[in-house]
Amino acid sequence: MKAATIRDVATQAGVSVASVSRVLNTTGPVNESTRQRILHAIDALRYVPHSGARSLSTRKTDTVGVILPDLFGEFFSELIRGMDVAARAHGLHLIVSSSHDDADEASAAIRSMRGRVDGLIVLSPHLDAAALTASLAGQLPVLLMNGGAVDAGRPSIVVDNRGGAIMAVQHLLSLGRTRIVHISGPAENREAEARRAGYAEAMADAGLPVRVYDGDFKQASGRRAVVYADRQTGVG
Repeated sequence: MKAATIRDVATQAGVSVASVSRVLNTTGPVNESTRQRILHAIDALRYVPHSGARSLSTRKTDTVGVILPDLFGEFFSELIRGMDVAARAHGLHLIVSSSHDDADEASAAIRSMRGRVDGLIVLSPHLDAAALTASLAGQLPVLLMNGGAVDAGRPSIVVDNRGGAIMAVQHLLSLGRTRIVHISGPAENREAEARRAGYAEAMADAGLPVRVYDGDFKQASGRRAVVYADRQTGVG
């Protein structure tokens, strides 16, 4: 059975397509009797508005794009879950994409969202301000999460990775631990660099040697680091 169109609804209700559009999008006045005829026609025909066509007329998609460096692991799944709960509470949906921890992939993912979302949430430690600006079109709202583009004049949520690493070392020191190893993240990852710097600073302040194992935020490198740091009193 052929799906009903907005023209079918207009014909059934005896009104113009514009009147049906105003009822669907609540964009203009329609008297109550006409509105009820349109709603009855929609119900009788089981009409479902085409989201693409609707977004063209309203210039809204009711969708938020999310760019993350990875989709694997508890951290990212909890991020997505929280965003989804908040989005649904406001009648919005999410489109989620991974940059695979690569700046070029992040730029490509952002470009692919053009015209498909009303706003973007971007977590990309590798993406700088210039790359972000080049990837965006128009005035699309963007929220940056702990990325490298915090100087782009856009709203940002930033974690104090350096300060957190310092606090972690200080906590271990307060427990009497002095042989503290840091498992770093991948090279050129801004978050990893900040954590490593904070660890090194705290260790230097305590007059202790810096021991760093180069990891990549993946479980395999973590397991290798545990072997490397065997019998260490604390691992940071």
